[in-house]
Amino acid sequence: MKPEDRDLTVKALLNKSRYDFQDLLDIMAILRLPGGCMWDAEQTHKSIRDAMIEETYEVIEAIDNEDPVLLREELGDALFQIVFHARIEEEAERFEIGDVINDVSAKMIHRHPH
Repeated sequence: MKPEDRDLTVKALLNKSRYDFQDLLDIMAILRLPGGCMWDAEQTHKSIRDAMIEETYEVIEAIDNEDPVLLREELGDALFQIVFHARIEEEAERFEIGDVINDVSAKMIHRHPH
C-alpha cells in the first residue's frame, strides 16, 4: 500500500460490516505506514517474538478448554502475528505473505500427493 492510499483505505475499512484477509493485510500496512501506529511501526521480528509464543500458548489453552469462541479469537491473534512478521519481510523486500501461502500450499501438495 502506498502512503497516499492510506486515507481512502482507512475510510473504506471503517464502513465495512465484515472483513476479509485482504482487509487484515491492509490494516497491518496502515499500522506500519508513517502516520499509522508508532508502536507497530517500530517493531521487529525480535521485538514481537514473545507475542508469537504467547499467542500460540493461548491457542493451545483454547483447544485444551474445548472453547470454540476463545479458539476463534486466539487463532485470529496468531494469524495477526503471522501477518505482522510477513509485513516486516515485505517492507525489507525479501518476501510477502503470498510467498508464505504459496510455500505452505506447495509443501502440503508435496506431502499429500493423493
